[in-house]
Amino acid sequence: MELVVFDLDGTLLNRDSEISDYTSETLRLLTENDIAYTVATGRTLHGARAILDGHSFALPQAYKNGVMIWHPETRHYSSGATLSPDELDNVVSACLGQRLTPFVFTLDEDQETTVYHPPIVSEIERDLVDAVSLEEHKRIRALDHLPRNATVTHVNAIGASEAIGAVLGSVDDEPHLVAYSGFARDGEQWRWLDVHHSDASKGGAIETLKKLLDIERVICFGDSDNDLSMFEAADESYAPANANDRVKSAATAVIGHHNEEGIAHFLRERFALEP
Repeated sequence: MELVVFDLDGTLLNRDSEISDYTSETLRLLTENDIAYTVATGRTLHGARAILDGHSFALPQAYKNGVMIWHPETRHYSSGATLSPDELDNVVSACLGQRLTPFVFTLDEDQETTVYHPPIVSEIERDLVDAVSLEEHKRIRALDHLPRNATVTHVNAIGASEAIGAVLGSVDDEPHLVAYSGFARDGEQWRWLDVHHSDASKGGAIETLKKLLDIERVICFGDSDNDLSMFEAADESYAPANANDRVKSAATAVIGHHNEEGIAHFLRERFALEP
């Protein structure tokens, strides 16, 4: 049995962060042909829920670059490695030292997420709130209220490239942390930051999904550095034309641009899908 795994932003989604009608029809054809598929994304479940609803994503899904696996049937998370209090302190201090707002995501005993953050200091940080759908979270708290024993899954921030770069340098000194960054807007002025434990990755999530679903082969799609571990774990890996050069070099092949429904066109040919 094969499993198709999609990254979302820059891959399955178009530039409007939507699943196009053509891609939606392709997903329906996959379902009708008993071809299993799921997602492995840097987004949170809250940030992806509205996008995926109605598209038959019924299998376990990997969120926050493999930090958490969401099980739709039982509606619960299983989590991988989390940040220790000392690791969190270092990340938060690095962010605050650069006048960035750290958004600290935790997983509660009842499988709900609580987000802790200090006051937002810039308009660009409002973009992060929108991008990860923070306002959909019922639980948003001041950072001062974060329990010392909280289960911290990851930290997000957004800001000027130089500030993000400085935090990346600080995280590099932490042996059990990994950080990803990318452009938050057109141009190079603003970047996003995602920090989590080094034992959690999309590649690790792929191995977990294979065991959960008794899968033999994985075909994956992605465009950014956080997809490289997934490419290593998969049997076939494909990069859309908009992917960065490192991802293209690691891919089995480069296919069509994400905003031209490149993944959907490839799948229809790869699996001989007929509407």
